[in-house]
Amino acid sequence: MISSLQSLLGAIDWFDIGMATVETLAMVGGSLVFTVIFGLPLGVVLFLTGPRQPMAHARVYGILSLLVNLVRSMPFVILLILLIPFTVSVVGTSIGVPGAIPPLVVGATPFFARLVENVLREVDRGIIEASQSMGASLAQTIFGAVLPEAVPGLLGAITVTAIALVSYAAMSGVIGGGGLGDLAIRFGYQRFQTEVMCVTVAVLLALVQVLQMAGDRLVHRFTRS
Repeated sequence: MISSLQSLLGAIDWFDIGMATVETLAMVGGSLVFTVIFGLPLGVVLFLTGPRQPMAHARVYGILSLLVNLVRSMPFVILLILLIPFTVSVVGTSIGVPGAIPPLVVGATPFFARLVENVLREVDRGIIEASQSMGASLAQTIFGAVLPEAVPGLLGAITVTAIALVSYAAMSGVIGGGGLGDLAIRFGYQRFQTEVMCVTVAVLLALVQVLQMAGDRLVHRFTRS
């Protein structure tokens, strides 16, 4: 049995596995940066315009919430296909790592924005009231009091989003997005190389575990004792 396992592992091209892992990390890292850049302001706006909030506006909140829910509810594989023309217009290609990042950002931004909204809602309202009673503007209240207080929760939201992006990045292999998902489909599924499929799944699980441990460590570090 051990010899059979060794022969199976020996048949795997570990260079391809390594390159696919690097591509997956590039997709996750690049898309996570843009997801935070776009999703954080969207989440703040959702929070501010929500019920019983400083800028409560039912119509604006309703429209934004509907758009967020529509994108979140769409299967990511379908979103990948629908966004091919947009992706080509933005980066010039719909395949490889560059072609995977735009749909990853579009798919993850509403997800992250909703997490940000929920995190900000959990901030003690007394902090907002105390800041406003001292004459602070809305911007000063948000950036000087609310967001700093919500840092541990925001780090947790980023961790959850990064893990979701690992899954999305794997699915992008359906349209030739590169990375471990593409390797699993081309070799593990289409060429019936089960050992490649098993190794790619194991690497993806390891990536998720590492991201979760790193995120938990950061949350613990920034949580006030």
